[in-house]
Amino acid sequence: MKIHNLYIKSLVTVFTVTLFFSCKSNFNEVQKIGVSEDQPIGVAEDINLKYTDSGRVTANLISPKMLDFTNRDFGYNEFPEGIVLHMYDELNQKNTVIADYAISYKETNLIDLQGNVVVTSHKKDTLFAEQLYYDQSDEWLFTNQPVTFRQGRDLINGNGFDSDSEFKKAQVLEIDGIITLEE
Repeated sequence: MKIHNLYIKSLVTVFTVTLFFSCKSNFNEVQKIGVSEDQPIGVAEDINLKYTDSGRVTANLISPKMLDFTNRDFGYNEFPEGIVLHMYDELNQKNTVIADYAISYKETNLIDLQGNVVVTSHKKDTLFAEQLYYDQSDEWLFTNQPVTFRQGRDLINGNGFDSDSEFKKAQVLEIDGIITLEE
């Protein structure tokens, strides 16, 4: 009888330990129930988002629509109808970015701007491109696509562009030509 009770206790212990270690949290899977893999987890319309630092507006993002796919393994926000982004420096001088489409990747802090991209500095220097990347961490703009860069009276055409966000270190790559405009 004692051997039988010991056998049952051992069996119950093994069963309990097995159950304990085989259980896992399914919270993430439960959250995804009812959400199709192709669908965003959120949709925002008529966005007018203001970023502030110490009470001062540093950026203003305007977009007709944002799709939130941040629940994916490589999360992102998509702006299928374009963006207008105004950025303000410490002197409240405005730089503006306009694009027909944008996608912002959460993990890499990279923004991919596409279609009629125009970046204008407070000095009126202007970059025109069909695609441009912005590294938010380094505040750096770059592309290997054709660009036109207007700096002062010069219009510079080339294939590729590298610059800080304020155009202080702007460089047009593979220059095709420079046109100097009359005043």
